Amino acid sequence: MKKTALPLSSIAEYCDRILRVKAITDWPGAVNGLQVENRRGISRLAAAVDASLVTVRLAIAGQAQLLLAHHGLFWGPRHPWTGVNYQLMRELIDHDVAVYSAHLPLDVHPRYGNNARLCAALNFKRCQPFFFEKGQYLGLRTAIALDRDELAQRLGKVLGVPPRVLPGGPRICRKIGVVTGGAGDEIRLAAAEGVDTFITGEGRHWTHALAEELGLNVFYGGHYATETFGVKALAEQISRHFRIDWFFADHPTGL
Repeated sequence: MKKTALPLSSIAEYCDRILRVKAITDWPGAVNGLQVENRRGISRLAAAVDASLVTVRLAIAGQAQLLLAHHGLFWGPRHPWTGVNYQLMRELIDHDVAVYSAHLPLDVHPRYGNNARLCAALNFKRCQPFFFEKGQYLGLRTAIALDRDELAQRLGKVLGVPPRVLPGGPRICRKIGVVTGGAGDEIRLAAAEGVDTFITGEGRHWTHALAEELGLNVFYGGHYATETFGVKALAEQISRHFRIDWFFADHPTGL
């Protein structure tokens, strides 16, 4: 691949446009778009689920000038700039690494989004919008007849880890909803929208009893594992469009 140093602004503006960053409502405190600038051009990109001290160092070790993250650095006030905060910013500045983050804009994207890519990996067809929250649909749903154990095996193969299954619904899954990440607290919403099976990343203890009461199968595939898809797809598209190299800075949490 041709090594071409590109202005950071070109990549940031491209991502802003295709992800519709300004049009997507996100959680309070989320900062979508360019979070940290750098001085030089971009010829290599690192993609990661989380922007953290570890993934910044992985980006540096891989000679990337830009870290593309799903979960960015800022979710509220991040000060004072001491301790780990200082180390993080020092690494970024000393090694001239920029950070771009896309949270819900990447989750909901119909082509590069976490939900779209996970559904494609599971071979779900004719997916429709699902899980209406914050004035928009965050997930996708499909109609299919699939044994619950077979779905668990398929999901485990795609994610690389076996899912936690709450078998509160029917043995044959016919209406499956997908919302990657941390949507476990909202299984009432999933059930209210008519699915019998809900795939998400993580949930809490009390959701087991609630899933039984709702008659809902719930698959917890891991917050990290279900959200590796979007940044990889976006990084691959950036690589094709701008002809720059990229790699995945894998730092699994097991959660």
